[in-house]
Order: sequence, then structure tokens, then C-alpha cells
Amino acid sequence: MDECDFRFNIVIVGLGLIGGSYAMALRQLRPVQINAIDMDKKVLHTAFEMGIIDKGCDNSGDILKEADLIIIALYPEETIRFVRNNIMNFKKGAVITDSCGVKIEVVEKINSFLPQEIDFVAGHPMAGKESKGFQQASKDIFKDANYIITPTKRNKKENIALIEKMAKAIGCKNVVYLTPEEHDKIISFTSHLPHVIAVSLMNSNITENDIGLFTGGSFKDVTRVAAINSTLWSELFTLNSKNLIDEIESFEKGIKEIKKAIELEDRETLTDILKSASIKRRKIL
Repeated sequence: MDECDFRFNIVIVGLGLIGGSYAMALRQLRPVQINAIDMDKKVLHTAFEMGIIDKGCDNSGDILKEADLIIIALYPEETIRFVRNNIMNFKKGAVITDSCGVKIEVVEKINSFLPQEIDFVAGHPMAGKESKGFQQASKDIFKDANYIITPTKRNKKENIALIEKMAKAIGCKNVVYLTPEEHDKIISFTSHLPHVIAVSLMNSNITENDIGLFTGGSFKDVTRVAAINSTLWSELFTLNSKNLIDEIESFEKGIKEIKKAIELEDRETLTDILKSASIKRRKIL
């Protein structure tokens, strides 16, 4: 990726884990400016001292009027609210993208009030950590990650191409195009359901105080994402509730099949179930 492709002004809204990582990764592409908006002045000061932003403020105002590309790294409902509250601050021709883990709600609501001369190209970097906050940000968080773009008919081809170029330039290995509906259905299985399972396991009937003395790699792997940002994930679960409930019910059916085979001491059925899962995982990963 030629650095000159990014010779424009970028504003990142929300310097948490993902927003901070965007700033660090995009700085290496040498844009004209990287500015940031965040309510935490200490974070803005730290980011400025680190040299990953040129200017920061805790309100939008004039900083948005200079922006060619706005990357919003907020929770879904905050993302919608931010765009709505700043309609008059975006310049004509600006491109807005996001990092939300649900798309139908975000895309439909923003496009319902966004002026035609401003383009919202929704995106979802499949990258992150269990921990949150700017202190956990890293320029390498996007390395070899998948990036999903959910374009609509109102998006300009050159703006969709810009977001794909950006994703690849910051290290993403695969860029996939889905409709918002396809995104939310697939993500309910690959992302939301695993978090539900991990949380459920940690909240199950564990009475042993020293349980950590009896855990191995399998327990740690399965429960890794249970160290969860409860506010964010409560929002994601409820905004994608129909898809997620479908996946939970499907999972419950699978659990019941295993339970029944165990109760009947049916080793043949258990073996078939376990072999099937093993084969599927090898194909996927």
C-alpha cells in the first residue's frame, strides 16, 4: 500500500482498545493528520505524547469539519447517537465508518437520517482482546485479522474501496463483503454465542474455592472470553437478540443430544458426535 493513498485527514472517535489501535496502525501510513475525539482528556494527552494523534478534543465541533475519513470506535447505540448529533459538523464528501459488532440496527438508523453527500460504509474488524481501554491498544491488533464490510446501495464504489484498502493497509488478511443481515446472522454464531457459552460456564455451579488448581488448557481456552466487557456485550446481545436466541436454541439441542448419549452410555453415538466436531473444526481452522 502506497503511503500517498492516505494523504488526508482522519478523525477517530473513541480512543479505547479499538480506536487506539486504529490510531497506532494508521499513523504508520502517514496521513495528513490523525485527530481524535474522546471524553477522557488523560487518554487524549497520552495519545498526543505518544505521537499517534496530532490533536485531540472531548467534543466534536471544528475537528470533524476537517475530516475526510471518520472512524467511529464506540458502542452501537453511541455510534448512532454521535452521527445524529454531528450531522452539521461533517463536511461534504466525508466518509464515515464504524467498528460495531452488530450491523442491521446501526446501518439502518444512520442511513435513515444521513445526508446523501456523506457516505457511511459500515465495517467490523474481527479483532480485539478480553480487556478494554486505550492502555490495551496495539498497532498489531489487526494483523492477520478478518475485516467485514457491509455496504449498501447508497455507498459509492470508491468509498467502499477506500475502507477495504485501509483494512488491508493496517494488517487485515481477509476483507469480506456481507449484507448487514448476513453479518448479524453469522456473527451471532461465531462471536456472540461463544461469549454466551463462556459466561454460562463461569456462572455454573462451581463450588470449589480453589478451582484454579484444577484447571488446564481446555478450561482456560473455553472460558477466555468470559473476561467480558459487560456493558458492551449486553448491548450486542440485545440488539442481535433474534439471531442469538436461534443459535442458543440450536446449541441447547446439541447439548441435549450429548447428554442423552451419556445417560444411555451410548459410546457409539458419542464417538460419532465427537468425530463430527473434530472434522468440522479442522476444516474451519
